[in-house]
Amino acid sequence: MANNSYSGVKNSLMEANHDGEFGCTLKELRSLMELRGAEAITKISETYGDTQGLCNRLKTSAIDGLSGQPADIEKRIEVFGQNLIPPKKPKTFLQLVWEALQDVTLIILEVAAVISLGLSFYRPPDTERQHCGKAAGGGHEEGDAEAGWIEGAAILLSVICVVLVTAFNDWSKDKQFRGLQSRIEQEQKFSVVRGGQAIQISVAEIVVGDVAQVKYGDLLPADGVLIQGNDLKIDESSLTGESDQVKKSLDKDPMLLSGTHVMEGSGKMLVTAVGVNSQTGIIFTLLGAGEDDDEDDEEKKEKEEKKKQKKNKKQDGSVENRKKAKAQDGAAMEMQPLNSDEGADAEEKKKASVPKKEKSVLQGKLTKLAVQIGKGGLLMSAITVIILVVLFVVDTFWFQGLPWVKDCTPIYIQFFVKFFIIGVTVLVVAVPEGLPLAVTISLAYSVKKMMADNNLVRHLDACETMGNATAICSDKTGTLTMNRMTVVQAYIAEKHFRKIPKPEDIPTSILDMLVLGIAVNSAYTTNILPPEKEGGLPRQVGNKTECALLGFSNDLKRDYQAIRAEIPEEKLYKVYTFNSVRKSMSTVLKMADGSFRMFSKGASEILLKKCYKIVTANGEPKIFRPRDRDDMVKKVIEPMASEGLRTICLAYRDFPTSEGQPDWDNETDILTGLTCICVVGIEDPVRPEVPDAIKKCQRAGITVRMVTGDNINTARAIASKCGILHPGDDFLCLDGKEFNRRIRNERGEIEQERIDKIWPKLRVLARSSPTDKHTLVKGIIDSTIAEQRQVVAVTGDGTNDGPALKKADVGFAMGIAGTDVAKEASDIILTDDNFSSIVKAVMWGRNVYDSISKFLQFQLTVNVVAVIVAFTGACITQDSPLKAVQMLWVNLIMDTFASLALATEPPTEALLLRKPYGRNKPLISRTMMKNILGHAVYQLTTIFTLLFVGEKLFNIDSGRNAPLHAPPSEHYTIVFNTFVLMQLFNEINARKIHGERNVFEGVFNNPIFCSIVLGTFIIQILIVQIGGKPFSCVALSLDQWLWCTFLGFGSLLWGQIISSIPTSRLKFLKTAGHGTQKDEIPEYELEELDDVDEIDHAERELRRGQILWFRGLNRIQTQMDVVSAFQSGTSFQGALRRQASNSSQQQHDVTNVSSPTHVAFSTTTTTATAANSASATVGCECVFSFSA
Repeated sequence: MANNSYSGVKNSLMEANHDGEFGCTLKELRSLMELRGAEAITKISETYGDTQGLCNRLKTSAIDGLSGQPADIEKRIEVFGQNLIPPKKPKTFLQLVWEALQDVTLIILEVAAVISLGLSFYRPPDTERQHCGKAAGGGHEEGDAEAGWIEGAAILLSVICVVLVTAFNDWSKDKQFRGLQSRIEQEQKFSVVRGGQAIQISVAEIVVGDVAQVKYGDLLPADGVLIQGNDLKIDESSLTGESDQVKKSLDKDPMLLSGTHVMEGSGKMLVTAVGVNSQTGIIFTLLGAGEDDDEDDEEKKEKEEKKKQKKNKKQDGSVENRKKAKAQDGAAMEMQPLNSDEGADAEEKKKASVPKKEKSVLQGKLTKLAVQIGKGGLLMSAITVIILVVLFVVDTFWFQGLPWVKDCTPIYIQFFVKFFIIGVTVLVVAVPEGLPLAVTISLAYSVKKMMADNNLVRHLDACETMGNATAICSDKTGTLTMNRMTVVQAYIAEKHFRKIPKPEDIPTSILDMLVLGIAVNSAYTTNILPPEKEGGLPRQVGNKTECALLGFSNDLKRDYQAIRAEIPEEKLYKVYTFNSVRKSMSTVLKMADGSFRMFSKGASEILLKKCYKIVTANGEPKIFRPRDRDDMVKKVIEPMASEGLRTICLAYRDFPTSEGQPDWDNETDILTGLTCICVVGIEDPVRPEVPDAIKKCQRAGITVRMVTGDNINTARAIASKCGILHPGDDFLCLDGKEFNRRIRNERGEIEQERIDKIWPKLRVLARSSPTDKHTLVKGIIDSTIAEQRQVVAVTGDGTNDGPALKKADVGFAMGIAGTDVAKEASDIILTDDNFSSIVKAVMWGRNVYDSISKFLQFQLTVNVVAVIVAFTGACITQDSPLKAVQMLWVNLIMDTFASLALATEPPTEALLLRKPYGRNKPLISRTMMKNILGHAVYQLTTIFTLLFVGEKLFNIDSGRNAPLHAPPSEHYTIVFNTFVLMQLFNEINARKIHGERNVFEGVFNNPIFCSIVLGTFIIQILIVQIGGKPFSCVALSLDQWLWCTFLGFGSLLWGQIISSIPTSRLKFLKTAGHGTQKDEIPEYELEELDDVDEIDHAERELRRGQILWFRGLNRIQTQMDVVSAFQSGTSFQGALRRQASNSSQQQHDVTNVSSPTHVAFSTTTTTATAANSASATVGCECVFSFSA
């Protein structure tokens, strides 16, 4: 067979017919996996007989799996492929350089520099030079005239430097993110049977023929056929778009597909397709292929149509113009997803999702600030150019009264070019394009360091949002507790044992039934294994509650493994697996005489209500009345719960043959009339470090709430041990029922006002369903009663926690106990499942915020000073005191280097001593504004003094009013040098933003900061001493250097004076850098933003001012590009996960703002749209519509 080509996707796997090797080919298996339901069953029975036949053809065993021999595995990879989807190629360094060159301000500089270069080679005859005005003369020495080209060349060179630095930054970030992604992938393990043993292997190692164990909460890593299943339900919405759960069984639908989620039950599957040959793989390969080609003509037409429709929709003027502008400006247009459903659905969806979830709070504030500063810079630079040109024209043609001579034209043009370059340089310095760089560096640095603190960050902005968190809703089991459960008390045979009973204390008949029930009525994947180290505790694998029961059976000196060997999973007649609605699990066995026996276990207060008999001391069941049950609750269950124990009831029921075959699907009839065997109390000790971590949270202004499925008494006891509840406090502990009663009106609808009455005092929510958790989180987030909106973090580990994790501002999933579905919905994965790691995340989040503020404080001081100096200098002396090349150097220090130095400060415990900033806190506080303006005053005074009387002070020639190609002067070199040194010393001041006096505190904990300050100083010495003509510098004497350094050092002393002025006195100071508030956005803009999932502040500002070309945004775009490269499918599992997170979004009204670039599959259109341009755009949501 030739290479198998599938829809234009060349498959690299050669397909010689391997009948000698395996009884079926890759192509056969691929076509088999495209069938569903009855078709698939028919095909399997026609071709292979049954699943056993398929196992034989694939040379594997349904019970023992593959042998696991390396040669066999290799062979299978060679024939059927590997379980990997090759990631998209990263951008090469050259591509990144090319992107950095797209920066408009840089392009303008390059053009100006080239013109300047060209003109500098033009020499008019010397005689006529005199006619061109005073300014043109003066450069008589031959050497100087020759050196006219240097400035142009130097600008070009500095532009190249800036571009290389930018490209290198982007490249290293991309590399970091890919590393992070592969780390997330490596953590992904799956359970398969090899050589009769269940082992965990990495998802990439799964091969065709493997027998995989599938359980609740798994994300299926490959396609397969069900061999054995218990009550298996799968959510296939990620592939089909249908949100209903699909029941899988051997006789109805045995096909399991990669990328789908197991919502209930368990089973085993035979893997039949992996990697690019699996259903998800095929789709991804198609998408990959679509992205590489140019956009199809049809698609372009379709887009044009859409644009036309949009325009026709609204014909009123203002909105119409805005739409047109939007259609013309590519960036804004592509930020909008290509909506596939323009119908009524879309309208409804739009209405439903009016409160948009914003992009990360910080990104929003920064973008808005950058746009405002950029506008200011643009205005200043325009005015500078106009003033320079007017002054020159007036001076030459009015005061000197010269005619415009044809030969002088190039010289005049040279002047205009020089003015233009000065203007552009003012703009370059004014626009803080280092801002997004600082954010990205700070986030990337934090994410890397957070790894060491057991926080695996999946979405970058979660890191910064965590710093604003005001509330944490935490699970109990595994997060606050150790998740190592042991049975410590039991009520068996009418006796309450406070310690584990000895086997001889229990009648043999009861003991046999108890151990049989424990062994078969728990997932067969749950096991107790021998300890790893001598003398250690036995290892618990699988569900921890079941582990506790299996451990109990071991304590009673009985071997549960022997029972499981006798009754393998295949022999279980029916299994009702645990889910959040049942709160119990039951297994039915068929007895030798044809009757059935069902074992059940579950939450004691729920299961006891279904018991009507109880086993007595002599092993006989007796009637169990409601009165007896209340007695038992008071005397057994409540005392256990008040000690923080989780109570589990074990029961059974017999179905005699005389009653005929029960209706197994009618659960209410089956799960009743039980006989209670025993009630056990399971202890899950509080983690030793948790009480301290919770105390830190409370001190930092964060409320910790416990949301658990456990009994209210157990929950209250654990909450007291953790320090969530203190004796004598006026706080609420509710269970799910009471909570729902209080928040719903007569019609059963949830009312926000009712939630608002409860949540401020609520500390424990027990026996809560996943819906309750979601309701609580949503209620707290939507609440407006507190002065600032709450930012809520949620922890979760179960599949059912998905909605709450998605709804939360930051969702934490458990790395060890968490299911794939929970990890999928989360923003951060706690690799050690420990609550104290959340406190570390808060610390890092606050640190990111502070790092950005430090950088802003430094950057804005330089901006203000440089712009004012260039502007006034240009107006008064007709030349900027700081030359273009010098400005570019200053720009490099203050942007790239400073963002590195200030954004990598490590966090300190002191960060936890203040309240959270909240959403509406401005980026620049009044204290920071005081520092910025205070230092600007000092620097401007120093610079202007040097500029206008410096020549007298230092007894040197004045550098003012120098002709066009005059050599550099000592005077201007001193001005430049002092300016740079003041920035260097001010960088140390910028390390503190809350008005602290000791700016050196902890400076040596940050080697990056020290090396950058030192490095910049050394380069500055080299520039001044050897820079010469290109940098317009002259070497300075030691004396002059000492003066410059002294003036620079002055800014440290001045900083102390500033911090002595109380900020409260300076009422006139304004704050800056607020996020966009909801109510600030006009109605019509909200309407327009309807089809976008997130409010993109940049786009809003742009649409107002159509300033598309200024630099800051461009740089933000590059940063976001890299982030989206990390978040768009870099690998199979990552891709699956992202795609799956979208699908679960359809089930709940949860806005998904997981990443700038989503890949979503929807079934609305029949064309496979691969939006090439959209995927290239930054921060856009690209939606691939795909027909099922």
